[in-house]
Amino acid sequence: MVQLRHLGHLARDVKLEHSIFALPFAYLGMILAARGLPALEQFAWITVAMVSARTLAMAANRLIDRELDARNPRTAGRALPTGRLSPGQVLAACVVSLAVFLFAAAQLNDLCLKLAPVAAAFVVGYSYTKRFTVLSHVALGLADAIAPVGGWLAVTGSFAPEPIVLALAVATWIGGFDVIYACQDVEFDRAHGLHSVPARHGVATGLRVSAAMHVLTALALLALAPLARLGVAYLVGWAIAVALLAHEHRLVRPDDLSRLGVAFFDVNGYVAIIVFVFTFAGLYV
Repeated sequence: MVQLRHLGHLARDVKLEHSIFALPFAYLGMILAARGLPALEQFAWITVAMVSARTLAMAANRLIDRELDARNPRTAGRALPTGRLSPGQVLAACVVSLAVFLFAAAQLNDLCLKLAPVAAAFVVGYSYTKRFTVLSHVALGLADAIAPVGGWLAVTGSFAPEPIVLALAVATWIGGFDVIYACQDVEFDRAHGLHSVPARHGVATGLRVSAAMHVLTALALLALAPLARLGVAYLVGWAIAVALLAHEHRLVRPDDLSRLGVAFFDVNGYVAIIVFVFTFAGLYV
């Protein structure tokens, strides 16, 4: 039987509070498509769809990786390895999240509903990629890049160049800092046959690959300015975001990963919010 404490364990394990950092991805596509704010109903269902899709992805990841998490000292304290949640309870959370996601997509338009199962399969399936390919970071980036495209489709019901460029920015951004995050698990990944750039090529190379991916992020976000007809305010935000990404890479070094948590969570949270706020401003200024 699911109790309130189980919901608390689940919320902490899937880091539900970090949805605030993920929502700007979808909202970027939304406000660019609407050239401002969409209808309140669209905004509400986009929010529900984004939060439920992210919860599905995180809960599925915890379920799929529960045995690996139990062996890794960094993750052994999670709810499934410690028994605070059962696999059945997490599976139930996945089913409920999927149902909510599909329902929200149905409230938006037919194209969103048709593509929702594909998106759900992708955000669940990426958790398996580290078992067989070093491109697992790219898979995660592409899974998150669905959000801005979804936000755009929710408003317009059709594809366009703008969300594709934005998706490229998000994919390289997320993939780049996932490479940084993987640096802390190099020995564990090697010992258990898991694939990542740092595990295969070393932390120093991993950090260089991450930096290169974030250069692509900066270029894609810059290309978005003329494509989406964004004003000077957007370029100010772009410069701040690029400076923060550069700061992120100064926080971590091959011989010192002690500030990796700050780089991964705090800095990227700020980048997400700044890009959203200044994109919104760029539509008007």
